Amino acid sequence: MRVLSGVQPSGTLHVGNYFGAIRQFVRLQEENECFFFLADLHALTTVQDPPRFRELITDLATGYLALGLDPARSVVYRQSDLPEVTELSWYLSTVTSMGLLQRCHSFKDKVAQGVVPSHGLFAYPVLMAADILIVKSDLVPVGKDQKQHLEVTRDVAASFHATYGEEVFVLPEPMILDDVAVVPGVDGRKMSKSYGNTIEIFGPEKPIRKKIMGIVTDSTPVEAPKPTEDNALYHLLKIFAPNPEEKAWVETAFAEGGVGYGDMKKRLFDYYLQTFGASRARYDELRGDPAEVERILRAGADTARETAAPLMDEVRKAVGIH
Repeated sequence: MRVLSGVQPSGTLHVGNYFGAIRQFVRLQEENECFFFLADLHALTTVQDPPRFRELITDLATGYLALGLDPARSVVYRQSDLPEVTELSWYLSTVTSMGLLQRCHSFKDKVAQGVVPSHGLFAYPVLMAADILIVKSDLVPVGKDQKQHLEVTRDVAASFHATYGEEVFVLPEPMILDDVAVVPGVDGRKMSKSYGNTIEIFGPEKPIRKKIMGIVTDSTPVEAPKPTEDNALYHLLKIFAPNPEEKAWVETAFAEGGVGYGDMKKRLFDYYLQTFGASRARYDELRGDPAEVERILRAGADTARETAAPLMDEVRKAVGIH
């Protein structure tokens, strides 16, 4: 099956990105034809500092590769390197109703978070539909709360087919990732760049260790059992624990007491290093060879354009453009 997904370069990669998406991407490439893109055009709705933006794009591409996306198995590319995407987005926008866009909760959520309600933010679902349809993807991995994104894409494609009487698009299905972990941030809320409560995957060890040691906990004494409900440290330990024995240790430490939060946080930092140690080394290696990262992105874009070009010929013909 052809699988497509993308991540915005709108902030530094954190462990929520990994457990919520990238870990699944690495697994999917084992048995599927995968297209993974850097959604840089989407990110322009929130990042408008050019030097910082370029750095975020490079960091995301490097992180993708360091965490296991294999350009020999997957097509990894920058969204902006496919001009066909923005062209298709315009064609799709002419058959997309305002009512459909007004019902999209992603726009409302971003505005509620203080993002300026620009046309780009409002029309975001149309560009996203172009991303999905341009490579004829069969499946798009999403969490249960993101199904609306796929429903909008299918609605837009169906509207195009009804308007022009030509069925040129594959209607994608959502791939619901049941094993996606909801990763809490250091303050107990869902880990998010918007909240500033993330644990970064890459970067110097010392500030990351400090952030882990600063995870918000209560005042339960060392010898007492610890509460698990709404306890960010407990949930992070369970997510990171590398094997059943370590998961059992976490359960016992919380249920029986005798282990202080400080020692638990040190254990979490050890888990963090076990999980990302090899990827962090690979990241540093790739950061020293930016030309190789750029070569991979360019090669990926060339492959993606080979798929996009014949589809765009069909789309242009359908709408009456040469």
